[in-house]
Amino acid sequence: MQPAPGLYASSASTADWQPDPDVEGTEMHELVHEDGVWAGMTRILAVDGPLDWTPEQRETIYVIEGSVRIESEGGAVVELGPGDIASLPAGVATTWHVSVPFKEFWVIA
Repeated sequence: MQPAPGLYASSASTADWQPDPDVEGTEMHELVHEDGVWAGMTRILAVDGPLDWTPEQRETIYVIEGSVRIESEGGAVVELGPGDIASLPAGVATTWHVSVPFKEFWVIA
């Protein structure tokens, strides 16, 4: 929702979820995509295996529900659960091992 030019607001319980074209099998709720910032939420309700993801810009995530183990190119591993926050560098390939249901808030900038 955009209540005024440049001001965006939404709810974590929104029913407005769309298939994420970049990560098969996931859904996203986009909050804003302008001025070099892309922010929203991703949810995963079922998963068949690890998900591969390489952010084009730095991505910061906040886990709302579920947990994830993220393996980064080069061997670094981080495990996150509800309330945890992490920031991924641009261009680094990652593999996500997600427990479902999973929901995160993310900012790519």
